[in-house]
Amino acid sequence: METLQILGWVYLGLSIGVISGIFILGLLQAGRLTSLTREIDDLREEKLLLKAQLTKSYKRGKPAPRKRRNWKKKPVKK
Repeated sequence: METLQILGWVYLGLSIGVISGIFILGLLQAGRLTSLTREIDDLREEKLLLKAQLTKSYKRGKPAPRKRRNWKKKPVKK
């Protein structure tokens, strides 16, 4: 009987510990996640600015068409 009571307290302690541990880890990761998403947004904005700057300085158009070559047909040998 005493063993079941001890096992019950151990089970209760472990379950409370696991739940509180998950809660604390979630709180700690929330701040880190917001900073990472903020950094990603900053990098995306920087990419767009650099891309706009690149397109202003370097106009990219269609390449010039190749000149047509006038080849003469070779006569067919009989």
